[in-house]
Amino acid sequence: MEDHGKIIIKLDALLKASGLSKNKLSHRAEMQRSQINNYCQNRITRLDIDVLARICNTLGCTLNDLLEYIPPENEEDK
Repeated sequence: MEDHGKIIIKLDALLKASGLSKNKLSHRAEMQRSQINNYCQNRITRLDIDVLARICNTLGCTLNDLLEYIPPENEEDK
C-alpha cells in the first residue's frame, strides 16, 4: 500500500490553548463528547466538513490551525 502521508487533527492542543472544555465545545459546536474525544485522539478516519466548520467557528480558528498534513517519508532519505 502506498504511503500518502497523514493528517493530524490538533483539536486537543487548540482546546488547551483556548481554555475551553470539551463539555463546552460539545454544547457550542453541537457535537457528542465521544466525537470530540475521537477528534482529540486522532481516531477519525473520515472527516466531516460540517463538523470541521462548527469546530472552527466555535474556536475562532481556521482549518490550517486545526489540521496538519504530514507528507510521507521520502524513500531516498532512508
